[in-house]
Amino acid sequence: MGRLLALDGRGELRTAHVRLVASALSVSERTVWNWLSVARREGRTGPCPRPRFTVTREIRDLLALWGGNVSAVHRELVARAAKPPSPTPVPSLSVLHRAVVRDLSAGERAGLRSGEAGRRRHDVFGKRPPVYRNACWEGDHKRVPVRVDVEGQAVCPWVTWFVDVATKVIVGVAVTPHEPARDAVLAALRTGISRAGPYGPFGGLPGRVRVDRGKEFLCRTVVRALGGFAVPVEDLPAYTPYRKGTIEALNDAVEEMFLVSLPGYTRRARPVGDHRPDEVGDLLSFADFVEALLGWVRWWNTGHRPSGLARGLTPMAAWEADPTPVEDVSEEQLAVFALEDDGRVRKISTSGVRWRRKFYIAPWMVGHVGMRVRLRYLPHYDGQIEVFSAEHPDRHLGTAHLAEEATLEQRRELSAVREKKARALKADLKAAEKLRRTRYTATTTPDVPRSRRTITGQQARSEIACAKGTNLAARALPDLIPPRDPPAGWTRPRPRPASVARRRPDTAPLYSPAPDDADGIAPASQTEE
Repeated sequence: MGRLLALDGRGELRTAHVRLVASALSVSERTVWNWLSVARREGRTGPCPRPRFTVTREIRDLLALWGGNVSAVHRELVARAAKPPSPTPVPSLSVLHRAVVRDLSAGERAGLRSGEAGRRRHDVFGKRPPVYRNACWEGDHKRVPVRVDVEGQAVCPWVTWFVDVATKVIVGVAVTPHEPARDAVLAALRTGISRAGPYGPFGGLPGRVRVDRGKEFLCRTVVRALGGFAVPVEDLPAYTPYRKGTIEALNDAVEEMFLVSLPGYTRRARPVGDHRPDEVGDLLSFADFVEALLGWVRWWNTGHRPSGLARGLTPMAAWEADPTPVEDVSEEQLAVFALEDDGRVRKISTSGVRWRRKFYIAPWMVGHVGMRVRLRYLPHYDGQIEVFSAEHPDRHLGTAHLAEEATLEQRRELSAVREKKARALKADLKAAEKLRRTRYTATTTPDVPRSRRTITGQQARSEIACAKGTNLAARALPDLIPPRDPPAGWTRPRPRPASVARRRPDTAPLYSPAPDDADGIAPASQTEE
């Protein structure tokens, strides 16, 4: 119609034009002439809009309040309309339903029901452009839902790993029996960068490392370790797992393809009422679990064919088919990678090197007593340290181990003692919390809540007096030793007039006998006004 109106405005409109448009739209010529007359008269080229109910700002606020429940919003509108003065008419429930479906997208409705996670399920995510090997790594932690035996205790370990985005190769892995720290990140990075056995042939220096704001990945130690090789750490926004889809897909794949078959899997389907976990004796040991996990990683790199790789290649085949050169790092440089340095210079004594109030010794120290050295160590690990020359910081002298290290039996006995103390403290805190918390009886009428337990006044006074007897701050007497008289040269305050004292007969004395003082006699150090 816009074209016909333009021709009509220039005086070039002919019947042939109308006949051609009617043939293209499969309508009659009279229909096209009627459309043209309506466009000339009313200025519209489409059907006449019908009045309909639309979702306003108020309706959106009510939908957010009621969690996307349209029926609850309709009841709220009806209740408001019943109060004078009556607002605008309330639409029917079916009209309101149609308006919500028409004016709000499926993602918006899901977000009102279940929040951002529900809204994100209806989003469309694009794919990053293809890159070459070692162009970008993605790293993440994953809590393994499998209970393993760690020195007689059942724990769920954590795995920290890095994957190459282009070839889907798992380049570095580190496993910890507890929540990982920066040492796990550094250990996984070191296995990823090194191409020597048993970590090769994958590895080298990546172009950048992509993480999701984990504090272990963004700590100063990790940033400095990668910054020494000019590798930037790309910090993605929080709660955006789709920004690093390669590592997130790996986290899901390892559970579906491997962890679900292990003993001690915590998410296994169980019969109704059967919530007993597996016995510790039936679980895998930590060493066996790590061995099985590393075996699965080798299978993933050499035998699995991810759908994201072209031509059905395995990650290893895709790595070898990529002609991009790999930047290797020498083992001398990796020897100090992931090690921290406190910056202090120490001397080797006859007892070894002292660090953190412990001595470390090694056979190579014989004959080097008095040498000035500097120490480097793995974060959160004090079993061994690396010793370097103080005059030549890059010269590695050797490794020193902790002297007089406790045996396994001693560590287990110490753990049992600490566990016993922790249980006793937990029982004490639980008892104190039970005394502190006040519980009230159930009520069926709008009334003041009543406490379940009532105590007598004598019981309350007895407990308060007992608490005061053990509270040293309450028993302190600051005026027990009277202060000395000021020097003669000091200006003394003027005495208080007697008339002012008479005007305030309600002034309390300086000392009031405590309830425990049966005779009501003040100590000798107190003076009466």
